[in-house]
Parts: sequence; C-alpha cells; structure tokens
Amino acid sequence: MKKRYDLFNNIIGKEFLHGGDYNPDQWLEYPEIIKEDVRLMKLAHINCAAINIFGWSAIELEEGKYEFEWLDNIMDDLYKAGVNIILATPSGARPAWMSEKYPEVLRVNADRTKNLHGQRHNHCYTSPVYRQKTSELNRKLAERYKNHPGLILWHISNELGGDCHCELCQERFRNWLKEKYHNNLDELNSAWWTGFWSHKFNSWSQIESPSPLGEMQVHGHNLDWRRFVSDMHIDFYKSEIAPIREITPNIPVTTNFMGDYPRMGLFGGINYGDFAKEVDIVSWDEYPAWHNNWETTEELASNVGFVHDVYRSLKGGQPFLIMESTPSLVNWHKINKGKRPGMHLLSSLQGVAHGADSVQYFQWRKGRGSSEKFHGAVVDHCGHENTRVFREVTEVGESLKKINEVCGTSVDAEVAIIFDWENRWAIDDCQALNNENKGYIESCEEYYRVFWRKGIPVDVITMDADFSKYKLVIAPMLYMVKPGVAERINDFVRNGGNFVTTYFSGIVNENDLCFLGGFPGPLREVTGIWAEEIDTLYDTDVNYIEYEGKEYKVKDYCDVIHAENAEVLARYTTDYYKGMPALTRNRYGNGNAYYVAARTFNDFDTKFFGSIIDELELRRAINIELPLGVNAELREDEENKYIFLMNFSEEEKSVNLDKEYLDLLSGSKVRGEVKLDKYKVMVLKTNV
Repeated sequence: MKKRYDLFNNIIGKEFLHGGDYNPDQWLEYPEIIKEDVRLMKLAHINCAAINIFGWSAIELEEGKYEFEWLDNIMDDLYKAGVNIILATPSGARPAWMSEKYPEVLRVNADRTKNLHGQRHNHCYTSPVYRQKTSELNRKLAERYKNHPGLILWHISNELGGDCHCELCQERFRNWLKEKYHNNLDELNSAWWTGFWSHKFNSWSQIESPSPLGEMQVHGHNLDWRRFVSDMHIDFYKSEIAPIREITPNIPVTTNFMGDYPRMGLFGGINYGDFAKEVDIVSWDEYPAWHNNWETTEELASNVGFVHDVYRSLKGGQPFLIMESTPSLVNWHKINKGKRPGMHLLSSLQGVAHGADSVQYFQWRKGRGSSEKFHGAVVDHCGHENTRVFREVTEVGESLKKINEVCGTSVDAEVAIIFDWENRWAIDDCQALNNENKGYIESCEEYYRVFWRKGIPVDVITMDADFSKYKLVIAPMLYMVKPGVAERINDFVRNGGNFVTTYFSGIVNENDLCFLGGFPGPLREVTGIWAEEIDTLYDTDVNYIEYEGKEYKVKDYCDVIHAENAEVLARYTTDYYKGMPALTRNRYGNGNAYYVAARTFNDFDTKFFGSIIDELELRRAINIELPLGVNAELREDEENKYIFLMNFSEEEKSVNLDKEYLDLLSGSKVRGEVKLDKYKVMVLKTNV
C-alpha cells in the first residue's frame, strides 16, 4: 500500500540516516583524534553515529564500578555537531572480569567443550547471571540518557548468533520441549519418529541437544533445537530491552540482522521472521563481495536486492535500516577486494531503492590493532579526508540530502516469493538430493531475478505471511508445509490468485515427517499433480524440457510427476521420463496453480514468468524495457513516484524514458534517451 512512514516519531524529521559504527572508547587516550572525528563527520555529511556497541569494558571497568563521563562527553559533542545518536547495549562482548568471576556465562560447544574468555557472542543466552548483568547495565544506560536530545534509536547487542550447549541450556531446552509437546513424551516420540534406530525416550532427562558426540540423525530433534536456539535469541533480546522499554518507551529499538557471506544469502541461525515481530525497526548488515570472480555484478546486485526485499518485507513493507556496510572493503572475505570508483554510491542507493532509510558503515575510523584494523572505514589510518574513500562517502552524504524527500516512502509489490527459515533448516538437514548444496536459496534468487530485471517490485515473505494482497505468490522448494499453510494457499488461488511452486514441495509437515498418500502432500489438490519420484542430476548431466515449441535445458532436479487435474504445459524430452509433464497449470476456483517440475535456467524462467507477467499486467517501476544490467526500483507515496535507475554493468547503457522526469541527483529534467555510465544511478521523480 502506498504510504509514508515515520520510523523515528518525528525526532529527526524526514531525513535519511548517514553514519555508522563509531568506537571512541578505543580512542580515549587520543582526545585530539576524537575531536578531529567531529570535524570530519561534518565534512562527510554524517548525521548519526552508532556508539557503545562494544563499550562494556570502558563503562564497567570492574564489577559495579562504572565510568560514564567519556560517553557523556561523546554524546554531547556529537549532538552539538548535528550528529544523532544510536546508542548500543554492549552485550555482544563482555569484559574479562565477568568471565573470570562467573564462568557459567561462557558458552559450551556442541562437542561439550567449554570456551575460554574471548571473541564475541561467547556467552550463554540462558545464563541468569549474564541476563542480570546485562539488564543492570542497560537500566543504567537508559536512566542516564533517557532525556538526551540526541538519542534517536537503541541498538540492542550486535549480530546475535550461535548456540550454547551448557547444562543451563539443556534444562531450558527440555522445558521448551515439555511446553511444546504438552508434557507428553509419547507426543514427542511420535513427532520425532524416534523409533528410528531405537531412539525412543522414556524420560525427559534423556534428551540432550544435538551433538557430533551423540545424536544428530533425528531430523525432528535437530529442527526443534534450531527453533529453540532461535527462540532463545529472541528471549534474550526481550530481556535486554525490558528496562529500555520501561524507561524510554518513545525511543525505538532494533538489533542488526545479518546476511550470509561471501555469497549473498541470508543468515540461517535465527528465524528473522519471528524476531522481526519484536523490533521496532528492522536493520541489517550488508557486505556483498562486489567485483568477485564467480558472478557478474548484475547477478550479485540481483541477489543483494533479494536480501534487501526480505528485510523490507519482514514488517509488512515498513522501511528498514542499513546498519552496517563497508565504504571500501572488508577484511574477512577470502579475497578482500575494494569497491571500484562509483560502486559505493550505486550500492548505497540500491539499498535506499529497496526501502532502506539509512546508509551506515562499519566502521567510521580504522582501529590501530586487533582483527579489524584493516577492515574498511570512512577514515583510514592516515587520519584525514584526502582519500578516494572519504570523497565517495561524502558524495553519498550529499546525494542523500538531495533525495531526502524519498525518506519514509514505501514499496508496493504485487508479487511475493516465499522464503522461510524453518523450511530452509529442514531442507539443509534433509539427507537427499544434492547433499553439498540443495540450492534452496539459489532457487528463490533465480526466480526473483526475472522480476528484478524487469523492474517489478517483489516482497520476500515467510509461509506464515498474508498472501491475499498479491496477484502472484511463488514458493520454490516449499519442502515443509506447516499447518494451515496449504489451506491459505488454496483460498488464495480459489479467490483468483496465481500460485507457482516447484520440485521438492509438499514433502514434510512441521515436524519434518513425510506426508503420506503422495507428494506434494497438502498441495496436491491445488496443483492437480502427483509427484512420483525425483531425479537428482550431476553437474555434468543434461536434460531438457519442451515448452511452447522450444527446448530448454534443465539442471539439478527433475521431478517425475503425473497430471491428475492439471493441464500439461511442458514435457521432458529425454531420459526414462521422456514425455512426462515438466510444467503444469491447474485452474482452481478463480485462480491458477503452476507446478515447475525441474530446476530451470534463466531463459526458461524469463519465458515462463514473462507470460504470467503479461497476463496479470504486473506493475513495473517504469513502463519501459530495461537493458541487461540496468535495474529499476520504485518507492512512492500517495503523491509522488521515485524511480531508481541503476546500471550494474561494466559498460554504458542507454535507456529510453517513457516521459519527462526530474532527476533529483542532478536537479535536471530528463526525457527520451538517457545514458547511464558504468555504475551510474539516477533518481527520477514524477507525480502519481
């Protein structure tokens, strides 16, 4: 729905955030550098800073001995300079005195070895001591800064992740299971299919977390452990924000979600679909490997767009924040390649185009030592503004000011792709198909790319989301179908919706138990097909399907299916299933359900989805054909449209505009043919 959002309750007005992680606690011995930082922030058009993310040891030097004056001064000086404060709770890495005095806070690994002090997120989320210490410090922070005029957002911890297998967590896991299975071991044994290898439990005390030293082959067990770990992260977060909600109820809270690197996927350790319900604003840390040697810039940009759209969709289309990105390079990829000139502005505005209301960095200034001293930053070790990276960051700051009116606008999508964390967990754990990489995320990204190349907005949703607002819902590899999902899909199609699903869908229920009676299980009625078996291909194998008079190559998976009520649109042309259906359409109620039996390449995807796009007259960001490498994204409110034209190719591209627009970046009116240089971006404004 076209609307305008205000993420910060008018604290800062209509303005994009431009800033990032600032660690003055590491520079307290260098007051001249801290003073210089304020000057440089003004030059770079920085208007916010995330501070105190790892500042615990600088605040609580010893247990109960607090030092806040340095933080007072930093916050006051930044605010006077026009820099807003994102204040972090520093629970991501605790001080050494705590590990020494309270060893229970240290994590235990799956092999039951206990960690020493060090790293970050090396703590037990269930530890009462750690929760108490975190809550005490957070209360002091909230009380001290509740009326600070520069405080606009709470940054809770940092990149939560990992799990703990200590005795506290084992007991908490058992209690979690008792609640889920109504204190009934027979119910658990049935859900986990523990008759396999004689693994039935007759006492709750016999249940432990999965371990390479013990049980790892009961998939229902593994799945529930991952759910438990995800729930514990959320529960820990909720305990962190309790005093903050109490004392500063009008200041929004977030925590930074993650991608999955170096390939552009999604972090799998936490169900962000659940976690997003507990944050006021979704934020995430974006670190694509630009200019890599395994994909084109355009392909990577499409995958980045997919992840942006995941995070925008988590709260129903509300704008999100880029909490971290690098202005140049990282130091933890296998090959740490820097952004080429022009890519920083392009990649930054790509996030804005997909719904971000910020561009922020890790980090503001490179540290002198430890593992991130060579991680990219706005200010290099030289300490001044006369660098290419600083100039490009300044350009981003200037550009954001030029397009501030876009801030708060929405993205309105008629298409949704289902990507679901629990489905991913179950697929990854499944011993079938290609066990090295089953390609679930890739399948979602490949379908997404068709719409991305045509400038058609897409929401990326979980299977629990509302389908009714969309014209088209696509569910690649919907292996797990949780209770009620098939019924909602049936209703969606029956009421005129269009649904596409694929090979390896409708296989198991929420406990990872196979459906009986034939696949695709509860999707069989709406799809009108029966899937008899699936053939997994080696990389060197070749198979083909014939669709509308043309032969298309397929890869990885060939589902051998039978059309029951469905119309056959394409058939296999080789192997023992030659002539059998490879693509079907079932007219169900007032809508259509399609089943794509094989994993296809982009040529087929473009042809197949192109027909659906034309039939449904799906709305595009701009009503023109886009050359390969050029992407168009649309943000809008009730009065204006803002079209981001972005060239993710290595050469100049020409685009023929359909009418006259105002380019907000140049301030000029443009029409007809326009040239987009390599990595060039334009932001075109027009009335609705």
